[in-house]
Amino acid sequence: MIYFNTMDKLETNINVANVIGDVYGVEAEEGQKVFALVKKAFLEKRKVVLSFLNMEMQTTAFLNTAIGQLYKDFSEEEIKENLRVENISESDKVLLKRVVDTAKLFYHDKDTFRRLKQSIDEILGH
Repeated sequence: MIYFNTMDKLETNINVANVIGDVYGVEAEEGQKVFALVKKAFLEKRKVVLSFLNMEMQTTAFLNTAIGQLYKDFSEEEIKENLRVENISESDKVLLKRVVDTAKLFYHDKDTFRRLKQSIDEILGH
């Protein structure tokens, strides 16, 4: 991680590949490492630049843990104001948007989310 001053806040640069030691973000446990660093920076009132430079692939499980669970502890406004994602492929942007939309729904109204999931599972015969 690199810290530097912006006009109003310290900013933390986090390179995902360096944190997880791989170019494939697959496991939730790897995402937890990223989440812990982002959360720590937020609690220290730092802005975060999360770089996916050199990352070749991310899974939903990884992104849910790394970024999605931020919505459990922080408001959407706080996250938008303090987190910037860089160097992410277009296909991974789509995946990240889906993860964020799901996390916002889940953490905002868990009961509605569970009912929706149960309905989908019933339709699919699970």
